[in-house]
Amino acid sequence: MNTDHGTPTSPTDQARADQVRADQAPTDQAPTDQTPAGRTHIARPHADRTHAARPRTDRTHLTRAFHALHHADEPLLLPNAWDAASAAALAAAGFAAIGTTSLGVAAALGEPDGQGSATVRDATVAFARRLGDRLTCPFTVDIEGGFGGGPEEVGALARELAAAGASGVNLEDGLPGRTGDGPLVAAGQQAELIRAVKEHAPELYVNARVDTHWLVDDPATRPLDETLARAETYLAAGADGIFVPGVTDERALATLVAGIPAPLNVLYAPGRHRLARLAELGVRRVSTGSLLFRSALHAAVTLAESVRADGVGGAVGTAGGDGAAGGPDLAGVPGYGEVQRLAE
Repeated sequence: MNTDHGTPTSPTDQARADQVRADQAPTDQAPTDQTPAGRTHIARPHADRTHAARPRTDRTHLTRAFHALHHADEPLLLPNAWDAASAAALAAAGFAAIGTTSLGVAAALGEPDGQGSATVRDATVAFARRLGDRLTCPFTVDIEGGFGGGPEEVGALARELAAAGASGVNLEDGLPGRTGDGPLVAAGQQAELIRAVKEHAPELYVNARVDTHWLVDDPATRPLDETLARAETYLAAGADGIFVPGVTDERALATLVAGIPAPLNVLYAPGRHRLARLAELGVRRVSTGSLLFRSALHAAVTLAESVRADGVGGAVGTAGGDGAAGGPDLAGVPGYGEVQRLAE
């Protein structure tokens, strides 16, 4: 729908209108590099280059827009970033909102995911502050299970993230170190954490993750009774949406949509999910999780192996080299200057 004229008539239009108003705020302009044919140009995201000396911009309208995106005509596709550069690049590509991936954040620090690490907690807060200073779109933060804290600690974390500019959090009920069919946090205990988040930062969109089907053998055969019961408990505690990773069967998804009176978030499964079909089923949010981070690792190693195997002559030293004979295809790789501008 055209949002250039008139009053937005749907949550999607309202969210886009809020984004346009944010993007039209005055910014410093930088010279534009020439982009060789075949290369993907990363547009410079609007950023406050003197953010350390300025008060943080009020992002209330972005949080309202983020809530609205879960009730729009199409599901919210949420790509998950692991650092400021990946978040800025995704925002510049036009995604309506950005999420973070706890695996990517933790792995980049040399830490395991989902262990309640204080190091990862502190890095997550610092990451959120960078995003709040730079992004002009909403972002939501993966806080694992609250990094091992009780209600007071998790509530304080939520308040920090809201102050940093976050519009939402993702809170899971898998126990730290859980593998396979290991136990989940008791539903009542998890509800206390959700309630604490809402008490300390009521404006945050709380995406309550139910791990009944995550990291288990043959998730398609697992009953949905516990999933639905946990969803009901979490919504009663104040959660705004429910995230059930690991479910790919269409009948199961339809059952969850019908049984959960709130936006359902699923984890994108390559080869199993199509956005159009998920929309038809009633899914309201689709996350990429750690997929982008893992794909970036794979791409880096694959390119390094290609250089080792074949060599690329002068192409490696040329930003966006065109894949000279015998070397890897570097079409689409952003140039040094483009990446540099992501940090400005």
